[in-house]
Amino acid sequence: MNADKQAHHLHLHARDVGRYALLPGNPDQVAQIAALLDVPEFVVRNREFETWRGTADGETVIVTSTGVGGPSTALAVEELAGLGVDTMIRVGVSGTMRPDTRNGELAVLTAAIRDEGTTRQYLPVEFPAVADIDVVLALRHAADRAGVPYTCGPAHTKDSYYGETEPERMPLASTLTERFEAWRRGGAVCSEMETAAVFIVGTVLKVRTGSVVMMWSQDAIDTGTAPSAAPLFATAVDAVRTLISGAVPQPALGA
Repeated sequence: MNADKQAHHLHLHARDVGRYALLPGNPDQVAQIAALLDVPEFVVRNREFETWRGTADGETVIVTSTGVGGPSTALAVEELAGLGVDTMIRVGVSGTMRPDTRNGELAVLTAAIRDEGTTRQYLPVEFPAVADIDVVLALRHAADRAGVPYTCGPAHTKDSYYGETEPERMPLASTLTERFEAWRRGGAVCSEMETAAVFIVGTVLKVRTGSVVMMWSQDAIDTGTAPSAAPLFATAVDAVRTLISGAVPQPALGA
């Protein structure tokens, strides 16, 4: 895509972006994340896609909201890659799947269960949705440096929020409950709606992807007592700075 051609949904041009993008789902979070960059500025908004731009260590970094779910997330990844972005990190919130998770704990996601429809139009469901290892290590390093509690593991990505949170009122109640328990027992750490699309579309387009989310306990979801997202945003931005530096820490043998 040349510098003058506008991305159909994002309304961005190649001259608007650099190599790095942070992808919150919520448009209201875009300015908050961009504020952690140098010289943040609003670029454009169309539909659910709001974009701000800043710099980190001299490199352009954009923050673009994806909206909720796989279809709009895939649009964002497709169009950003077409403009020249080659590293993308989803930044969001999720419901925990572990009873011992502390409210507000982060999850650095290594993979995603493809319990949704969008990615099946890219690759067969047997193909794994996995993060880029350097992005995972950069996110872990950022969380360690900030002293933020976090865990690593796969996410459960689905299409229906209420199918997860209120399965008992669905015609497929028993199936949904059984499958959710299987994901949990298999080691899934949280359930959300975008990571599989980021990973699979990124794989197809040959771009680096990662995902970091803040996990809410069921009580927090029920009562609306959300923790501050500041540690989440700071971890994502610091990970980008690590990737820009090229000094991604390597894991110790056996880690």
